[in-house]
Amino acid sequence: MSPYADLTLAGTTMETRREVEPLLSRELLQPRVTDYKLGQDAALGLISPVFADLSSLPPLIIQAGTHEVLLDTADVEVTLEITPRVPHVFQAHYPILDEAAAALDRAGQFLSAHLAGAERVTGERKAERVLSS
Repeated sequence: MSPYADLTLAGTTMETRREVEPLLSRELLQPRVTDYKLGQDAALGLISPVFADLSSLPPLIIQAGTHEVLLDTADVEVTLEITPRVPHVFQAHYPILDEAAAALDRAGQFLSAHLAGAERVTGERKAERVLSS
């Protein structure tokens, strides 16, 4: 949910969403960046995944609101869902926000579908090993 993937804080939405994001800002995030990177370059892929080679990752789902300063994305297979007029981690408000409950349902369906696909592939590989033995 709304990954913090660019600790350089250079994404354009840091500025373009500044006035509508109620929870996060460059000023609030900067001290956490300093804590997290421990003197290392924030642009290293292990610190800021947006700069990493993510091509070996499984499919991802990212859910974000249009008001988020963390909206910028990377070049990896992603199901990107952007929900209008909601802030960072809006899914936490599922008891009172219909959009949050719907987003959690979609995330569960995404995960179930990909887990079922992984189980199918694992079963096929086991069957291939048995046949080749």
